[in-house]
Amino acid sequence: MREGSLEAPTRHPLDWENPEFYDESKLDAEVRRVFDICHGCRRCFNLCDSFPRLFDLVDESKSGELDTVASADFKNVVDACTLCDMCFLTKCPYVPPHEFNLDFPHLMLRYRAVEAKKHGVSAADRQLTETDRNGKWATLIAGAANWATRRDNTTMRGLIESAAGIDRNAQLPTYASQSLEARAASHPPARNADAPAKARKVALYATCYGDYNDTSIGMAALHVLAANGVETKVVHPHCCGMPKLEQGLIGEVADAARKVAAAFAPYIDEGYDIVAPVPSCALMLKFEWPLILPNDESVKKLSKATFDLSEYIVDIARKEGLAEGMGPVEGGVAFHVSCHSRAQNIGQKGAELLNLIPHADVNVVERCSGHGGAWGYKKGHFDTAMKIGKPAARQLNAAGKKHVVSECPLAGIHIEQEIGQLDADTPKPERVAHPIVLMARAYGFDDRG
Repeated sequence: MREGSLEAPTRHPLDWENPEFYDESKLDAEVRRVFDICHGCRRCFNLCDSFPRLFDLVDESKSGELDTVASADFKNVVDACTLCDMCFLTKCPYVPPHEFNLDFPHLMLRYRAVEAKKHGVSAADRQLTETDRNGKWATLIAGAANWATRRDNTTMRGLIESAAGIDRNAQLPTYASQSLEARAASHPPARNADAPAKARKVALYATCYGDYNDTSIGMAALHVLAANGVETKVVHPHCCGMPKLEQGLIGEVADAARKVAAAFAPYIDEGYDIVAPVPSCALMLKFEWPLILPNDESVKKLSKATFDLSEYIVDIARKEGLAEGMGPVEGGVAFHVSCHSRAQNIGQKGAELLNLIPHADVNVVERCSGHGGAWGYKKGHFDTAMKIGKPAARQLNAAGKKHVVSECPLAGIHIEQEIGQLDADTPKPERVAHPIVLMARAYGFDDRG
């Protein structure tokens, strides 16, 4: 047996359609096998709250070993996992092809899937996973929705906390009054047909957040792509299913994958590249869906055709070269590398994109924001999320740049709140929703109103 694993990690498909996947005794045996290895290694102690919870659980047990830990206590460890994949990709020496065959995030996902099958998902959590439905309704009443979710609206936030379990102190994303699809249709940017990348075609996957919450990301992408000659269409067939994956609803994620893959198949056949502006959604299309539906040809075809937005712009820069016309963005940029950007194994493409802007002056911080999707909003998790993300916020603020940006817009909101709680005398940077927004400004498009 070799210690450690020098090869690139290999991820095995999820065997979620096998009845044994949901066998509680087999799950418990696997959890104990993995937890015992983790307890003996502890390399991942500083990644997230799952591992400190696990190690404390073992250390405080009667024997100081896993054999005297009750299985019922494992749930506290599972609840802290945000499926960021950083343990699998950056820390664990025992991931496949090592014979120990550890995949901690997917084991946590299996545990949640067993729980969801046995007990169902709470009504509040179920409603939070319906991001398409919620977004469509909220854009119709954006003013009221945004008023109700403001942190200073203590009455409404107290009610929301009681009903949905969302911490009243968490800064929540706002809703747009018009979807990205509608904005793009009514204000399409003029395409530079003489630009170097004029032969390219893109179907921009709007994503729930990009379609209903912050349309500035998608509009900025449209303007940068148009400036570079790329023919672009905005498409949003359905949510990628990440919120449901977090709840262990793997079958419903598979349904979403089939629906979205079928909708994008004609575009791929016509030569369109699929570009996702939110890293978590790109990760789902590129990696998670093929592990859930490894034999679905449409899913495999979509996976091969999908690019993260920053990855795609850098690809244009490398192959055709970007169109001229960018001016400088003054004041510098503190850039946060999100976990799901890292999980795509494409390098720091957001930083590379920013460095294509004249005088960008980029400072990179590769550390967890603490947010973890819906997890960081929850009552009981929010304070932990703020604690985990504080070092990243300190480093980003200490960079002394005019702008702070993460490719993950939810992480960016969380970081902004964390920075706001630092020393009040320190000048605070302007949060930008995505690196593409700064590149669009460099090309002369500014969506700040």
